[in-house]
Amino acid sequence: MKKHQKTGGNHDKYTPETAALGVNEALKTLEGRWKLFILFQLFGHGICRFSELERGIPGITQKMLTQQLRQLEEDGLVSRKSYPVVPPKVEYRLTRWGEELCPALDELLTWADKKPSK
Repeated sequence: MKKHQKTGGNHDKYTPETAALGVNEALKTLEGRWKLFILFQLFGHGICRFSELERGIPGITQKMLTQQLRQLEEDGLVSRKSYPVVPPKVEYRLTRWGEELCPALDELLTWADKKPSK
């Protein structure tokens, strides 16, 4: 069996088991029906108000959007800024770490496009 060639980065510290566990943990951060929709909205627009996210993601409820944004914020991917005005103004943006996810998701999308047909 041919050994897979690494394509960059310093992955020598990982065994197959620790690599699988690490990727599994990363994927858990993205679990949830709406998290990727939220992230791609933020990738495309930079800063978004709650209402902009809600309009940009058809089918999501306010409750679910709030819940998913809180989880993304707790995980360090999204930051929230609230302004003391009436009506309330809240903006969301990717953190630096969240922005670093964009190229990885782009690569995953490119990989998925290459799926052989049956």
